[in-house]
Amino acid sequence: MANCYHHSLSSVKHYGGKPEDYQAIHDWFDESKKIMPDFRHRALRHHAEGCFACEEKFGTTITNSDGKKVPVRLIAERHIKEDLGFVPSMIDWFKYIKPQKFMRIGYMKDEDIMKRETI
Repeated sequence: MANCYHHSLSSVKHYGGKPEDYQAIHDWFDESKKIMPDFRHRALRHHAEGCFACEEKFGTTITNSDGKKVPVRLIAERHIKEDLGFVPSMIDWFKYIKPQKFMRIGYMKDEDIMKRETI
């Protein structure tokens, strides 16, 4: 899917209403493009947990301009499926992160931390 407006048009096709009814939800999903303007931005919200976070932010349902209640989680899942083909788990994203030394500092032994501070 090209952008949030196109996701909103898709939502209209599936649930009725107007694109404006869905724009805020789709903008929220792709807001992370500010940080990482390529496909990697999706790791932050394009997963099952992201669907639940979206529901927490926007409520269980929205009422579109046709007066129809639409489950937010369904809108969220469709957004992700349009981008990825399925709804992955957060683990599906994280298992491909290559561990770096700075990521494990909190797991170092106390004596390792002391050595690091004296360097």
